[in-house]
Parts: sequence; C-alpha cells; structure tokens
Amino acid sequence: MKKELKYKRILVKLSGEALAGENKFGIDPDILNFFASEIKKVHDLGVQIGLVIGGGNIYRGLNADAHGIDRVTGDQMGMLATMINSLALQTACENKGMYTRLMSAIKMEEIAEPYIRRRAIRHLEKGRIVIFGAGTGHPYFSTDTAASLRAVEIEADVIIKGTKVDGVYDSDPHKNPEASFIPEITYLDVLKKNLRVMDLTAISLCQENKLPIVVLNVKKENNLLKLVTGKNIGTSVSNEVFN
Repeated sequence: MKKELKYKRILVKLSGEALAGENKFGIDPDILNFFASEIKKVHDLGVQIGLVIGGGNIYRGLNADAHGIDRVTGDQMGMLATMINSLALQTACENKGMYTRLMSAIKMEEIAEPYIRRRAIRHLEKGRIVIFGAGTGHPYFSTDTAASLRAVEIEADVIIKGTKVDGVYDSDPHKNPEASFIPEITYLDVLKKNLRVMDLTAISLCQENKLPIVVLNVKKENNLLKLVTGKNIGTSVSNEVFN
C-alpha cells in the first residue's frame, strides 16, 4: 500500500556545487548516485518530479567579470554548465530505471528537447522525470529564478530548494554556532531579513503565485521522502506562518 502523499507534483532545485561533493569543481559520481537514489524513492511513490540543477560546480556567470568575460557571455556559459550537470543527472536517474526527459531553454535538439510547457506537463503525467536545463534561456536570471518559473508553469505543488543545511537560519550556521533554525517563515520576512533562501526574483515569483517553498538538507538520506509523505522537514516558506 502506497503512502499518502502531501505533494503529488514537485520541482526540486539542486545547486551545481552540491554535485561536486567535497571537491570544489566537477561532478562526484557518489553524490550523483545518491541524489538519483533519493529521487527514485519519491518517484516510486508516484510523485511527479521536475528537476532544475545549477552549474556552479563548472562555471558561475556571476564570476564572469573577474575572468574578463562580459556578463551576458558569462551567463550563457553558465547555462551550458547546467546542461552538463543535467545530462549527468539524467544518466544517473536512468541507471536507476527511471524514465526521464531533458528539456532545454536553449535549442540543442541533438542533446535535449526544447522546453514546451504542455509537453513537459504531459511527460510528468506519464511518470517521466523532467529535467529543465539551461536556466530560463536568458542572461541575468539565476537557476533559482528558472526553478521558480518552471514550478509555476508546470503547476507544481511545491518547490523544494536543496541545500547543505537543515533549512533556513537567522544567520549562517557554518559561521555562527548560535544560529537559530526557523521552521516557518513568510516570503516577506525572507526578503526583509535578506536570508538568501533564493534570489529576489525567485522569491517574488513564488509569492505572487502562492507557490510554497521548502528548504531542506538534500544530503540527508530520506529527507525528500519524508517531506512528500507529510513529515515536517526543513523550513516552509509561504504567505503565512501557522505557529
């Protein structure tokens, strides 16, 4: 008997840096395999899953100026980096027996389908994992914003922001051992307190469309599974707090 699901369609946002593991660059195959295993646990319950992954383990467009590269070109390089990570994640998921589709915001038909909203939704309805690559296809927009946009477009129940900490804190818990964990918070308070859950555009898009965000530690085994089956995991960001 399948567990009762709190969320039936989710969009998971992973950072590119998460794929690097303990390294500062590249893709750690063990981390890749772990993420695919965690995704499979949720997929096996019948949850429809969309994925967006950043490219910071390969190239960050925000660092373009330091390399003598203009911002637009740097962001385009970053979009291509997300496609490399997306291909790696696609292969890892397929190695676990899951059907996937990689959709790109930039046309590259030999590698991925072009992003078409109705087609993406149809893939999800058929139980395929849909990986959204190349950000929004435009410079000056982060993959956080791309994740929020795709989540709204596919009518996801929630956007899950995977991090390396247990949720949102009032300060960086890696730098401040006295940092306080925040189980629930509003979009407005995230913006007022500059908590950097996601960038301003991404948070505003979620707020406007009443799309809840859950921030959790994606490196903890079964966290994703616990969340979709109704456990209180991570930090919930929405229009109101129920405490």
